[in-house]
Amino acid sequence: MLTDTRRDSLSRAIEQVNGLVLGKSREIELAFACLMAGGHLLIEDLPGLGKTTLARSMAASLGLGFQRMQFTADLLPSDILGVSIYEQDSRSFRFHPGPVFTQLLLADEINRAPPRTQSALLEAMAEHQVTIDGTCHTLPSPFFVIATQNPVDLAGTFPLPDSQLDRFLMRITLGYPGAEAERAMLSGSSRQELIARTMPALGADDVLALRRAVNEVHASELLIGHVQALLSESRRHAGVRVGLSPRAGLALLQVARALGLLRGQAEVTPALIEAVFVEVAAHRLVVDPDGPTPDIVARRILESVAVP
Repeated sequence: MLTDTRRDSLSRAIEQVNGLVLGKSREIELAFACLMAGGHLLIEDLPGLGKTTLARSMAASLGLGFQRMQFTADLLPSDILGVSIYEQDSRSFRFHPGPVFTQLLLADEINRAPPRTQSALLEAMAEHQVTIDGTCHTLPSPFFVIATQNPVDLAGTFPLPDSQLDRFLMRITLGYPGAEAERAMLSGSSRQELIARTMPALGADDVLALRRAVNEVHASELLIGHVQALLSESRRHAGVRVGLSPRAGLALLQVARALGLLRGQAEVTPALIEAVFVEVAAHRLVVDPDGPTPDIVARRILESVAVP
């Protein structure tokens, strides 16, 4: 488990991000849980609601290298991964790493890039390495992707296929801030200036230690049976065409472990599963187009299964 020093540093990092992204404590907690669980995060929301601020704030508070990529329709895989260029002086090819060679990558509006470019990034997310001209290049560790997409403005977009959506451990939305948080934001300093003054509370080695500690959070046989019941219910629930896979169950357990570690719990409880189920499961469900949204269906699945 965590040492007191590391736990205090983690709490300070979360507090710093809460001071920069106002009124979104639950979403920030889920983003940290996603990072600690070793997955990647998809944020689906309108422009201007703090997606970039959240990514930059996390990178600054955790002392991680940060890169931002704006995805566009003409973006090529090499623009993300890098390219080998022939150098006349040495008479050899030299690899020039792309923006993906960082620790926290913000892939902004990922659904505006063509499928080939999307696949290049998602392959790097899954393998934590890229292969260029037959040579394998390992990505920095930890490697965490926060991707964003706009759910309303669909003009000129290439929606992510279901199989690629499944590569994201969690999907969250931020939504509009509350009145008090919005007023504090309007009357306060620039978020960019505040982020620039942020001192890291943790480092890359601490993040890796947190990921190792997540695996020490215990999940009982009874709890695993509850997760399995949720998976089974999703496959027969009304309005669901494709239910949750075993990988979704593993993701659910891992995120619940990470959230438990954040909250100082040594064991996964049904309350932790309930706290993350919609964010882990909804984007993995294929539902009837004329029926309720995946988020609503996920909540109904959760309500349909009795808590042990």
